Amino acid sequence: MLPALIGAMGLAAEVSYWQLHHRAMQNASDAAAIAAATNASSYYVNVGKGVAAQYGFPDGTANITVAITNPNTAPGCASNCYVATVTDKVPLFLSQVVGFVGTTTVNGKNVTTLTANAVATVKKSYSYCILALASSGQQGIRANGTPFANLNACNVMSDTSADCGGHNLNANNGDAHAANTGCGINKNSYVPAVSDPYAYMASNIPTNSCGSYPTEPVHHNDPALPSANQWTGTQTMSGVHVVCGDQQLTGDTTLNNTTLVIENGNLDTNGFTLHGSGLTIIFSGTNNNNYSHIPTDTSPGPGGTLDISAPTSGTWSGVALYQDPSLTTNMDISAAGNKPAWDISGLVYLPHSSVTLSGAVNKSSTGVRCFEMVVDNMTINGTGNIFANNNQCPAGGLNNVPLGGNRGTLVN
Repeated sequence: MLPALIGAMGLAAEVSYWQLHHRAMQNASDAAAIAAATNASSYYVNVGKGVAAQYGFPDGTANITVAITNPNTAPGCASNCYVATVTDKVPLFLSQVVGFVGTTTVNGKNVTTLTANAVATVKKSYSYCILALASSGQQGIRANGTPFANLNACNVMSDTSADCGGHNLNANNGDAHAANTGCGINKNSYVPAVSDPYAYMASNIPTNSCGSYPTEPVHHNDPALPSANQWTGTQTMSGVHVVCGDQQLTGDTTLNNTTLVIENGNLDTNGFTLHGSGLTIIFSGTNNNNYSHIPTDTSPGPGGTLDISAPTSGTWSGVALYQDPSLTTNMDISAAGNKPAWDISGLVYLPHSSVTLSGAVNKSSTGVRCFEMVVDNMTINGTGNIFANNNQCPAGGLNNVPLGGNRGTLVN
């Protein structure tokens, strides 16, 4: 009876091992399928196999094979399916005493084949608060020594690469079309690029009607801008209002329920606060090196504040700041959130700007917690923070948030 007893014990031990090994394989296939669906690009096979390898099942090693496919349908999945199959051939030991010879042979030795399958599909489950279009070819998102940076669990996307040294920015999902190194709690590389979702709105900018463009002097206020280009107190404007050249605050200013178009000029807060409810500021004009088209602050002190909430209806609903996408020169912003400070509810669209976030973005005093930013590329330094997030964007007029990210969801 001894051989039978040994065989029974051996078979029980091996079955337990097979079950444990299969459980590990299933974990690998589940993760690989989710990763492939999240990627949803031509790189999905490499991404899925890379995740399986992280779980201890590298394709082509020993007797392991990993297959990642994208069929039209699969069990539990009616469309847009991603299937991960992990296969391993494990050797036999004492189970052979009772006559079990496995399912196949490898190098003349009996083995048994274990297979784990998983099916995932693509689900749009989150939106981005930062999209770096990177049309300049530069790295879309970079963080330099940001131990306290906190993007308040928003999601970020770079149409090139992303690199966050030493801290993930506390961005919930960090996506990049190329490699993503360290950005986001959930880090995704080689995801499909996101096309510019707001360029179409440029057709609503009125034709340039300015004949001259006063600019600030090199030496601050020497001589001063014309009085028409200096604002303080409550400004009465309505509808679409076009101004020419640099505009400068000379005191705290209120401007409500207006679409303000600045042709060939900056908006200089000059140490003061611009309060705006239902306000969209558009920078447009001529694309050459003689003009720049950005919000700035030239004061020698700590700087002013943009306290703006976007309109909640109409042509520019949900849009707080908008740069004409035809402008590509003198667009960079070196101290966003700092000079001036940004208290903004709505979209900030800067498609050809290199933006350095050095301060905090808070919601406006009159708006909701909604913030989206589209840039060419972005660098986040020090304690750069975005406290406003997208959970109130529909109430803020940004009803159809197009900056969505793919998320793989396991279905079988």
